[in-house]
Amino acid sequence: MTLRPEYSLGHSAYNGFLFGSLGQDAAGTEVTVLSALSRLGIDPWQEAARLAALPRDAAAEALAATILRLPDRTAPASEAATIAARLVALLPEGAVAAIPQTEEARASLKAAILSERTGQKTKRMAPSATTRGDSPRPKASLASWLMWGALALAFYFLLVQLTPSRNLESEGQEFRQNS
Repeated sequence: MTLRPEYSLGHSAYNGFLFGSLGQDAAGTEVTVLSALSRLGIDPWQEAARLAALPRDAAAEALAATILRLPDRTAPASEAATIAARLVALLPEGAVAAIPQTEEARASLKAAILSERTGQKTKRMAPSATTRGDSPRPKASLASWLMWGALALAFYFLLVQLTPSRNLESEGQEFRQNS
């Protein structure tokens, strides 16, 4: 069974470039273009598409500048241009077809673009509570208050029944009657 398009790895034409190695970071971990762009907060597939649309030399310069922005790189700055040229050669020539989207994804994208243009917040964003740093609290209904009250009352009666009696007179009378 094949995966639906929204669950498959996007833009497979860019995989050679995105999984190309930049070397190791300061911790000794292998860094790929995909992980480097993610560390910088850049969408890897959009950046690969942008670089593929540029002429090769301009794409290499742009990628070299991005490589130099990495905070924990171990390669010297002089090697950034050669690494970038090697990786840009892995990019496909020309435009690559986009991933087919579902109707829900297209509708969500259109709503986000429309809200950006009009300056309105989308429905998915939380109300002004996000600016205060706390989440909105739901109001307690009458049913929940009654339920908690009944639970407290039941707990009280259980506690009263299980507590031993401190009345010595009644215990003494029972003992004399049984003897």
